[in-house]
Amino acid sequence: MFEKWAGEQARSFVMLPPSGSYREYYRITGRTQTAIGAYNTDEKENEAFLEFSDHFIDKGLRVPEIYDRDNANRIYLQQDLGDVTLYGFMQGIRKGPDFPEELKCFYRKTLDQLIRFQVDGGEGMDYQKCYPRQAFDRQSMLWDLHYFKYYFLKLARVPFDEQALEDDYHRLIDYLLEVDQDYFLYRDFQSRNVMVVEEEPWFIDYQGGRKGALQYDLASLLYDAKADIPEDTRKELLDYYVAKLADFKTVDQKQFVNHFYGYVLIRIMQAMGAYGFRGFYEKKEHFLKSIPYAIDNLNYLLTHSKFDVDLPTLFAALTNIVESEELKNIGQSNSMLTVSITSFSYKRGIPVDISGNGGGFAFDCRAIHNPGRYPEYSDKTGKDEEVIAFFGKEPEMARYLQSVFALVDQSVEKYMSRGFKHLMVNFGCTGGQHRSVYCAEQLSAHLLDTYKVQVELKHVEQEMKKR
Repeated sequence: MFEKWAGEQARSFVMLPPSGSYREYYRITGRTQTAIGAYNTDEKENEAFLEFSDHFIDKGLRVPEIYDRDNANRIYLQQDLGDVTLYGFMQGIRKGPDFPEELKCFYRKTLDQLIRFQVDGGEGMDYQKCYPRQAFDRQSMLWDLHYFKYYFLKLARVPFDEQALEDDYHRLIDYLLEVDQDYFLYRDFQSRNVMVVEEEPWFIDYQGGRKGALQYDLASLLYDAKADIPEDTRKELLDYYVAKLADFKTVDQKQFVNHFYGYVLIRIMQAMGAYGFRGFYEKKEHFLKSIPYAIDNLNYLLTHSKFDVDLPTLFAALTNIVESEELKNIGQSNSMLTVSITSFSYKRGIPVDISGNGGGFAFDCRAIHNPGRYPEYSDKTGKDEEVIAFFGKEPEMARYLQSVFALVDQSVEKYMSRGFKHLMVNFGCTGGQHRSVYCAEQLSAHLLDTYKVQVELKHVEQEMKKR
């Protein structure tokens, strides 16, 4: 399919890291062309994604172009938007708890586009194609609330009265359904589904979209657990959204904000249900690391927000969660393995392991195509978007990291099973600026997303330049 579309031979075929779904994605690269191939056994989900993509492109929204599709084999070929998600972009420029103006600016751009998806994107939408439900209605809400009940409350052993909780669920749903539901609801509008392409937001993973309220997607973005947006920034962005929305429709700001926090509540519970299913049930420990962030959001919501609906049993269960020291510290244990990842220049030599453990890895990155050979990258590092995009299109970098991840994963798993406390991984290149820095950053992100480990990341050459 790629070779037919590109008119050239596929030189590289690399599977992308799995996410929270069961879909498989592959980056396919030729001499001059690149694309993402997708395989998904769920035919109805594929149909929804492809239908929505065509519709959004007609509306001028920033979604990947669909190059070709083969419904019988459940595959399709789409535009490659690179590797930089909003979440990754945020991690790269955010230092500590501060939320820099550059990041706020990008979030405002994202909110501008969200309103277009909700209002313009909803016009002429064939909601018959939605899967598994045409609207975020009572049935959809009950599914999410039961998901939270069975995969979080029960598996985390949080006590509750079954019938009383069910009664609260229906009162909450009645409250949420008071607002207008006649808009496109993206469903999973969060930082990992927003791509950064030439300093503009582009959007993926909207196959779960349906008709619904405006507040839900806004809650998904602003209360995205691991994005950990400061509360004052959330309020600032909420005000920005409401002001922009007024250009499209009349808005009762007080009513909008009151119901917004109700949608924040159901979105947090849906996310916690997913963390419980993937973490407690499927034993994928990296999903558990999001639970403390979600609890922080939940705690703020319970202590600072007023709801015009009485939910005593639900709030009692949620209070038990935020008061649980075990849940607040899950995935944060100090006894976990620490992986020290360092980028360096071979001109200074391989860094010394000061932990006393010895061993570990030293990977030589000098066989990889070097962006430092080109003037436009001379003042950049492996953390900059331009360099990240450069490597994202280099098949040899993808193959290299695939091998590195396999080797390091084997050691991490063995070290964790035997209770070891430290592993060191070094990446070296000529100048310690582009290739080694990029590899160190990629391994750090991979390990933090895959294992319950602590990562200490250090870039030797960058620190030397600051002195």
